[in-house]
Amino acid sequence: MDQTQRGILGQPRPVPTTPPTKKRTSVMSFFSKVSWTLRFQKRESLKNVFSILAERAQDPNAKKRHMAMRGLGTMACETPDKVRKYKKIVLDLLVHGLYDPVSAEVIHESLKTLTIILGKIQGKSLGSFFVDITLQTRTLLDDENDNMRYSAFVLFGQLASFAGRKWKTFFTSQVKQTQDSLLIHLQDRNPQVAKACKTTFRACSPYLKERKETGFQTEEDQRNPKLCRQLSHYHPELLQFFYANKIL
Repeated sequence: MDQTQRGILGQPRPVPTTPPTKKRTSVMSFFSKVSWTLRFQKRESLKNVFSILAERAQDPNAKKRHMAMRGLGTMACETPDKVRKYKKIVLDLLVHGLYDPVSAEVIHESLKTLTIILGKIQGKSLGSFFVDITLQTRTLLDDENDNMRYSAFVLFGQLASFAGRKWKTFFTSQVKQTQDSLLIHLQDRNPQVAKACKTTFRACSPYLKERKETGFQTEEDQRNPKLCRQLSHYHPELLQFFYANKIL
């Protein structure tokens, strides 16, 4: 592994920091070189890079786990074909990062990288990862951190596009449980979060459509009164979109 790492990484560039320890300098140098490695040493096996990242992703040190998630994001951007090849490995690492028990930084980086990865693979063949990602992302929509909420809304909206027939029933139940959060964060204190929420609301709108259980219900009966009332007050243009598409 040591010889492989040296072959992959070459001589690391100096990273400006203030009095670092040798170990921290080594970690930061490694991850700052991931992008350079991918561009200029394509002849090296990316499997070796994955092995290093996988090891760092499970390290007891939260900083190393955080940088491993970032490294996976870099690989997804620069070598998407290779990432598709190792999709299951990458998703497994990122889902573990998403459920990190102690580090909000690891969780946030996992959210951002998952958004990149899912975009590259177009949400195909996610299997049970779809459930794991959806459940945790939904809990982060109300996080205290603005950046965490923003990334969670972006990813949740992306998941709405990838649910497909297989996960339609499951995702519909998740959206129903998320409805209050969607309404609340349309007025989020952070304008970027509010904008992301609005986009996600549109993406999730098909899952909010009420089923017609009998032929005796009027059009008014079939509408969600709470949702209609709040949208009418705060976002009439969104309510009009729902009506036009027969969602409400």
